[in-house]
Amino acid sequence: MRNLALKYRPKTLDAMVGQPHLLGEAGILRKSVESGALLHTFFYGPPGCGKTTLARIIATQMQRPFYEMNATTFKIDELRNILKNHTHALQKPLIFIDEVHRLSKSQQEVLLPFMENQSALIIGASTENPYYSLTAAMRSRSHLFELKPLATKEMMHYLEHILQSEKIEIGKEAKEYLVFSSAGDARAMLNLLESASMISSPITLDMLKNIRPHAIQAGSSESESHYELTSAMIKSIRGSDIDAAIYYLARLIDGGENAEFIARRLCILASEDIGNANPHALNLASSALNIVKHIGYPEARITLSQLVIYLASSPKSNSAYLAINEAIKNIKNGEIDPIPDHIKTHAKNYLYPHDTGGWVKQNYLMRPKHFYHTKQIGFEKTLYEWHAKITKP
Repeated sequence: MRNLALKYRPKTLDAMVGQPHLLGEAGILRKSVESGALLHTFFYGPPGCGKTTLARIIATQMQRPFYEMNATTFKIDELRNILKNHTHALQKPLIFIDEVHRLSKSQQEVLLPFMENQSALIIGASTENPYYSLTAAMRSRSHLFELKPLATKEMMHYLEHILQSEKIEIGKEAKEYLVFSSAGDARAMLNLLESASMISSPITLDMLKNIRPHAIQAGSSESESHYELTSAMIKSIRGSDIDAAIYYLARLIDGGENAEFIARRLCILASEDIGNANPHALNLASSALNIVKHIGYPEARITLSQLVIYLASSPKSNSAYLAINEAIKNIKNGEIDPIPDHIKTHAKNYLYPHDTGGWVKQNYLMRPKHFYHTKQIGFEKTLYEWHAKITKP
């Protein structure tokens, strides 16, 4: 048995695992492909979610010659030769560029004429959001679609099919670990299964943990225990119960949870649940995230423990969280006000606060709005007093 990921790679849209938001009956990507109306497209999402597979399926569905390139070795002369060979072809080729976020600005500019004259259909894939890595000119000529990590049920269904087809013996706990530790990455799951199946049968949990001691990605699986333990840790910190928070942290670490995922969740909590009641919490959480990225387990457990204790001990306020949610809700409800003329760029009647001791009364909104409600907890009280003193007439 060799290369399960290649052997069981889906060949049609119906066989694709996951991505119902794009490939379901009402999915816009499915409709675009089936109608032949797909424009230049860039997929972004985590490893193993089906970006390359989907590009190959699209080429087959749209009956286009398929050429696969990688941004790290991309050569424009190679692309020109491909297009030259299809100058008079009825169907223009589909050029798939993997790791498209690695294209330089000059390489992207070279691609623009080919995209503009439709000499090829360009599809790119990236683990990073192309909004930040592609130029505005590239984005304006294409669609961006996010592919999501495969859900637990999708991964398990896919795994069960392969186990049955390959007649692989494996225990229930081992199957669950295969799915959980792969974190929505189907390729990683099949690679681990292949390695274990070549060692002995039946496959056991201990064997899998010996091969892969920890989850490979950022905890993006939908394992009930994974999310429940994470939720329990967050709620314990929010409730300032240090021992409970440390207990659930230990459960997550022992269960193979990725250290970076835990640190990211704690960064969110530092802003959402502590905020300006203790602004230093976010600095410490950011530092912890940077540290665990570089040191990993087992030492990362100490950094995470320090952070959890600090966060659980900090005063709590969700004022910043509530304020931005209220402001976004206001905008989505259609309350879009024009910017007052006197604070627009190069306005001549703008009152410069530094000319009048640091503050001057003037309107920054066309209509008064009130999103932020301080709870005056911890350092928030100091900020409130500062603001009141600054804005006092």
